[in-house]
Amino acid sequence: MKAHQITAYAFAAPESKGRKLRFAVVADLHNGPWEDVRVTLESSDAVLVLGDIVNRHCRGTNHAISFVEQVPKLAPTFFSIGNHERRSRDMDEMWDVLKKSDMEILDNRYVEFCGLYLGGFSSIDPDWPEVPFSMLEHMERENGMKILMCHHPEYFPRYIAGRNIDLTLSGHAHGGQIQIAGHGLYAPGQGLFPRLTDGYYYDRRLLVSRGMTNSARAPRIWNPMEILKLEVEY
Repeated sequence: MKAHQITAYAFAAPESKGRKLRFAVVADLHNGPWEDVRVTLESSDAVLVLGDIVNRHCRGTNHAISFVEQVPKLAPTFFSIGNHERRSRDMDEMWDVLKKSDMEILDNRYVEFCGLYLGGFSSIDPDWPEVPFSMLEHMERENGMKILMCHHPEYFPRYIAGRNIDLTLSGHAHGGQIQIAGHGLYAPGQGLFPRLTDGYYYDRRLLVSRGMTNSARAPRIWNPMEILKLEVEY
């Protein structure tokens, strides 16, 4: 397997007091190999997992299980729910593994970590399409920096923009699958010529990862698979 690209980003809260944390940001693992980024994970203050650790299009959870069992031993790990977790046939097994692990599951909830707040805004279940506005409303009233993990970047303009959330982290778009001149051709949830595929958007309030695997039948071209190193000053 080709090694993942490590992409570095920095973010400073508007009222920073000079404290810093280093996060490893994992999106769209889709039951793919991850061992080549072990050093990046264990050298981070925490690991933020943005959903889709499984692949609902293919059976099997071997890499996902090893990730869930091993990574929390390397660094504190926080997990939010993606669309593949909603629909995968293997999730009964995976939920058992997740609940027995030391991974913090942020399913429409938030926690305090080292003086800031980490939240998970879950993929909306098609069978129960309720938007958890109350969680967002409680989180945005907290004093301190707030980072929201939300698998879907297309949720940002619809549900998150304008709220008192400092930074939202997303995946799901797979970098637009094929990139030409820095623009993707297709992304789930956004369709052709998607706007939100990788990097910062909305005045650096949304950061989108290209993801760690290719779960689609279409190839990825000029669009490296990546893990993010995010340094936050707050």
